[in-house]
Amino acid sequence: MSLCQSECRRFESDYPLQGYFLTMHDTALMFGDMFFKTYLKHIANPTIIDIGSLDINGSLRSVAPQGSQYLGLDLDHGKGVDVVLSDPYKYPIQDQQADAVVCSSCLEHTDMFWISFLEILRITKPTGVIYLQMPSQGEVHRYPIDSWRFYPDSGRSLEKWARYNQIPSLLLESFIGARQADQWRDCVMVFVKDEQYQSMYTDRIAFDYSDYANLTLYGDKELIRFTADIS
Repeated sequence: MSLCQSECRRFESDYPLQGYFLTMHDTALMFGDMFFKTYLKHIANPTIIDIGSLDINGSLRSVAPQGSQYLGLDLDHGKGVDVVLSDPYKYPIQDQQADAVVCSSCLEHTDMFWISFLEILRITKPTGVIYLQMPSQGEVHRYPIDSWRFYPDSGRSLEKWARYNQIPSLLLESFIGARQADQWRDCVMVFVKDEQYQSMYTDRIAFDYSDYANLTLYGDKELIRFTADIS
């Protein structure tokens, strides 16, 4: 059965895989790869939906698990886009379809990212996970707007927003990553759609990545390696 409702406009996006070179900024691709290897390693042929999937200079599709059913959504057609959205806050996808929803370097360009988050939750399976990666700092890059930066408490705020809307989502981890060759320091967040399934996910990106600041882990009340300076 198709994931899409009838109003979807579909585009072919069978593009060759790319490595880490000459692609999206280095840490964005690295953290996406780590997310897939950490959270989807026990799921065969996972269904992955990518919000903001237009391949400008690289895509998480290139590091998705082998055998994935991968669907890319964006506002414009082009490389990496399977479904073109007519409304940025309404995805023509049936409820509870994705094992994982990923959204990389996108929400800072979204006027009302909190509405997008609810729509992401809607299309995620109760057992599924959500990966968000956005800048915590970096230069203004309007595409076509650049409205937000995300800080250590942002993940817990989104968890509260989900629960305010009667969705029992749970933040599993969030952190601020270190800058590498590029200018960006990324804020990374991972949620499980329904908290009753949190025990399915015992590993964390932060267990294999040590160069983080302001780490939030499920079960810990305090930030780990807190720093106020994330410049």
